[in-house]
Amino acid sequence: MNHNDRLKRLRYALDIRDVDVVEIFKLGGAVVSKEEFLSMLTMVDEETYETEISDELFERFLNGLVTSQRGAREGVEPVFELRQRNANNILLKKIKIALSLTTDDMIEIFEDGDIKMSKSELGSFLRKEGHRNYKQCLDNYTKHFLLGLVPRFR
Repeated sequence: MNHNDRLKRLRYALDIRDVDVVEIFKLGGAVVSKEEFLSMLTMVDEETYETEISDELFERFLNGLVTSQRGAREGVEPVFELRQRNANNILLKKIKIALSLTTDDMIEIFEDGDIKMSKSELGSFLRKEGHRNYKQCLDNYTKHFLLGLVPRFR
């Protein structure tokens, strides 16, 4: 799963309109037109999109999502830590923050997406990379989490 897939699924799960996505990018510090955004969703073939989303651009979207839901934090510069191998972990953290979800809420969302998860397993996904209990979140967990969000927001 690449960033385009994650954005497409997140947009659908949270029922975000195209105009609002452009505004979320803007809140994250990225200038993206509606046409550029639509090219990020348009597939050329089964695995390739017209415009591939970079790590920084996707993290700017996630930061903008947090800002749109929680408000801007004064004097805090964002640190870009997203890479392809930790993208799912960062996605879960940012959604948890943006939607003000508790650990129990996230476990329920995973259950709605047909994944049984313990608090300690979820905690290992939310830890900082490099922590001894950190565990990389795989694509199937992210897909099921985003599927579990659909009944709450659509």
